[in-house]
Amino acid sequence: MLVYPNFDPVAVSLGPLHVRWYGLMYLVGFCSAWLLGRYRAGRPGSGWTPEAVDDLITYSVLGVVVGGRVGYELFYDLPGLVADPLSFFKVWQGGMSFHGGILGMSVVTWLLGRKTGKGFWGIADFLVPLVPLGILAGRIGNFINGELWGKPGNVPWAMVFPDPRAGDVPRHPSQLYEAGLEGAALFVILWLYSAKKRKYGAVSGAFCLWYGIFRFVAEFVRVPDPQLGYLAFGWLTMGQLLSLPVIALGAWLLWLRPAPTPGAGG
Repeated sequence: MLVYPNFDPVAVSLGPLHVRWYGLMYLVGFCSAWLLGRYRAGRPGSGWTPEAVDDLITYSVLGVVVGGRVGYELFYDLPGLVADPLSFFKVWQGGMSFHGGILGMSVVTWLLGRKTGKGFWGIADFLVPLVPLGILAGRIGNFINGELWGKPGNVPWAMVFPDPRAGDVPRHPSQLYEAGLEGAALFVILWLYSAKKRKYGAVSGAFCLWYGIFRFVAEFVRVPDPQLGYLAFGWLTMGQLLSLPVIALGAWLLWLRPAPTPGAGG
């Protein structure tokens, strides 16, 4: 068994202002996406300029934050939102949904696709390889917060988390599993897959397919949100249920969808 490091979730305190590690992880994620995007834009024939990447990341921040928060409240805590509508704005208490962030980013991608003439999938295929490092940073933020811990386990790397709800029981560090799968492994897959020219929408399909699979698998060792528990068949979580249509969309984009012509509304 390993000893949980007992991080202070507050990285820096400046009087009444508290800068939390979780927020800094979001900053790391967006900065890494910006740097990678500018690098990709510099490749010959990319069809992107550094200025276009700046706009993309700026709008993406809005889509991820708003979409992630809306998704969490709708998918994971709707009764709490109905009881206290102002809880939506209490972001310092946590509560972000990656699936909600996908929906928020989809809106941003659609708007930018129309504005630039690149089409939805033209924007999405450029964007999705930039996302996994942000996921990795976010999961490390979850680990620092000591939240979203896993089920009890007797593996050598199990650890006791400080949250009283976790009890004095060694548990799987499921946050790190997700960081490795949804973050590091997905980044490598997408970066290599997108290095060659692919069918319009295929890179987005690879993202949906592999993210959905990795999230579905990781949820088997992650304790579900206490306000929801298991939702189907006594073992499926909300994260798994939301991942199923993402997997299906990825499979459709990769294998079933006809190849559209770039610039023709893809």
